[in-house]
Amino acid sequence: MSEFRKIKRALLSVSDKEGLAELAAALNEFGVEMISTGGTAKALRDAGFSVTDVSEVTGFPEMMDGRVKTLHPKIHGAFLALRENAEHIAAMNEHGIEPIDLVVVNLYPFEQTIAKDGVSLEEAVENIDIGGPAMIRSASKNWRDVAVVTDSRLYAEIIDEMRANDGSLSPETRSRLAALAYTRTAAYDLAISSYLASQLPNDDLERLEPLNPLGHLSFFEIADEADADDDNEFSEYVNIELAKAADLRYGENPHQRAALYTADGGGIANAEQLHGKEMSFNNYVDADAAWALVNDLDETAVAIIKHTNPSGVGTGDTNLDAYKRALATDPVSAFGGIVAFNRKVDAAAANAVIEVFSEVIVAPDYDDEAVEIFRSKKNLRILKLSDPAIRHPRSAIEHRQISGGFLIQDADVHRLNADDLNIVTQRRPTEDELRSMLFAWTVCKHVRSNAIVFARDGQTLGVGAGQMNRVDSIRIAAMRAERFELGLKGSALASDAFFPFRDNVDEAAKFGVTAIIQPGGSVKDDESIAAANEHGIAMAFTGIRHFKH
Repeated sequence: MSEFRKIKRALLSVSDKEGLAELAAALNEFGVEMISTGGTAKALRDAGFSVTDVSEVTGFPEMMDGRVKTLHPKIHGAFLALRENAEHIAAMNEHGIEPIDLVVVNLYPFEQTIAKDGVSLEEAVENIDIGGPAMIRSASKNWRDVAVVTDSRLYAEIIDEMRANDGSLSPETRSRLAALAYTRTAAYDLAISSYLASQLPNDDLERLEPLNPLGHLSFFEIADEADADDDNEFSEYVNIELAKAADLRYGENPHQRAALYTADGGGIANAEQLHGKEMSFNNYVDADAAWALVNDLDETAVAIIKHTNPSGVGTGDTNLDAYKRALATDPVSAFGGIVAFNRKVDAAAANAVIEVFSEVIVAPDYDDEAVEIFRSKKNLRILKLSDPAIRHPRSAIEHRQISGGFLIQDADVHRLNADDLNIVTQRRPTEDELRSMLFAWTVCKHVRSNAIVFARDGQTLGVGAGQMNRVDSIRIAAMRAERFELGLKGSALASDAFFPFRDNVDEAAKFGVTAIIQPGGSVKDDESIAAANEHGIAMAFTGIRHFKH
């Protein structure tokens, strides 16, 4: 492999300006000539650096609203020329091409653009980068001579290595950067392909599928075109593109390695961390579960999660009310949990939260005072997901790895309305019971099966998760409700799957439950209905199951 290469000339053209000034300062230390384009050149000059415009190098101005600026032999020849090939050097000398040793390019924000609500096709197309991927691919092909940096998170290690090696980069670093660069352009092209395919009618998609051996269109086909009555099938092949975001300290346990990879610019993986220790593997898993739950509730809501299950969920007129109700369900289990809000967090709620040790706070936004209150806890992680497109990701597909392969399914995004219920008992639920039933049902969807949730007045009273039989889940959930003065009297019970026997209803009746919501569909539904009628319990069938494994 070739030796260390000194960086003498660099081209910088970035949409994301984060860290640009720091990188430019390091390049300036080593006397690197910096070439740049448009907004990047302006940002560098504003920061006090000397920059050569690409147009000065090529002899052609940027044109067509910036669509054409770097597609020129004096740019691509400077990347592609092999420095130890006499014919290449002679061609460079003949045509006045000077080598470029470092290419720093990140692309137009196409993924972020299409994630916005209401984005037009025209706006999406204008954010398809042409020159950027071309430069990345050209420079990466010649990684033996040229280093390619496509992400601002790589700047620090590039700076450190240059300072440790008198302005040079190792062949191992250049090789790794090239692999990362091709991964980035592949993911970028995949996002464009999937988006454009999502704009096509179904018949055109069917014509496209035989030409699509990787099947990478399937995610957006299913998310945007399929519904419950369609016969659309998953593609024969699926290509999953991921970009490494960070190494984690370890996985679920200290002896397991782990890293974070991002897929689509949304969700917990791309949350902004405002404070605290770095996120762990388990933090990410639990925070994702908490965020999914609170965003399934339209009212002001708070969820406290332990090991992916809710220890308590509450709604209220304010964040503080909702938090107190969530905490009251199981204050013991809340210790060391994840707290998620679906509204901007205020100081009153923040003061209450810090009274109990928590690992992570997740919310769409925070008052300045709330952030300062949370920052009083040195290690408390604060995550912000303010972009609606991040809060409600476009994709409705889930994947799960098993040994030897992956399972892929539609995400469980079903939401239930009162009009969807089939009341199967002699007594109909009251309005208060109906609200409690729907609330318990929403929470139950996010509890590991076999799942039982007791709720009353917008508050969970007890949660029974992950038991091997449903009666045990009822007993465990009821045990947690003993701390409430009324216990489970007048509460609603939600079950994620049908009752195979009437014993579940009989057990619930012992605790004073007056309303039950469950899928129905058992061959012994009549026995459960009869039991509910005997106990004066109102029971509704949903016709849909919410197993969570």
